[in-house]
Amino acid sequence: MINKVILVGNVGADPEVRSLESGVKTARVRLATTERFFNRQTNETSEQTEWHTIIFWRGLADVVDKYVRKGSQIYVEGSIHYRDWQGNDGQRHFVTEITAEELKLLGRRGDGQQSQTQQYGQQPQQSQYARQPEPQYTAPQYPQPTPQSIPAQQSVAPAPVEDDDLPF
Repeated sequence: MINKVILVGNVGADPEVRSLESGVKTARVRLATTERFFNRQTNETSEQTEWHTIIFWRGLADVVDKYVRKGSQIYVEGSIHYRDWQGNDGQRHFVTEITAEELKLLGRRGDGQQSQTQQYGQQPQQSQYARQPEPQYTAPQYPQPTPQSIPAQQSVAPAPVEDDDLPF
């Protein structure tokens, strides 16, 4: 089974960072992703923004605490999780969260600087599913044939095909 989410968006507010009693650090980030649609009939572009709650743990939470701020553009890979609980008011509450496994800091548009990508996250163990580097391949070089090196074509009639030999 696969539970994988990939998001690229802008952070909507400064991260909420806290440490648990055990000393484990966690960070919560609200991330906005925006899709743009073009309506050919009206020649208008419309936008739809979705808000996602991303949860970072341990080392990734440290990186978020140090480098991520409101307006930062980030790339996140993780898995989606659903939680529910009953509040003090007796109402049942539902929440959808992304637990981050990888983070790339992309920068922001209009920074005036070149956007530098920095990658943080768990390094996957080598397995049959781990992505390997693309092999470098160079096509073999063959000498170009000259008219003298090409043998004369012989005329050979194809053998007749029996209908009974066909698999269908």
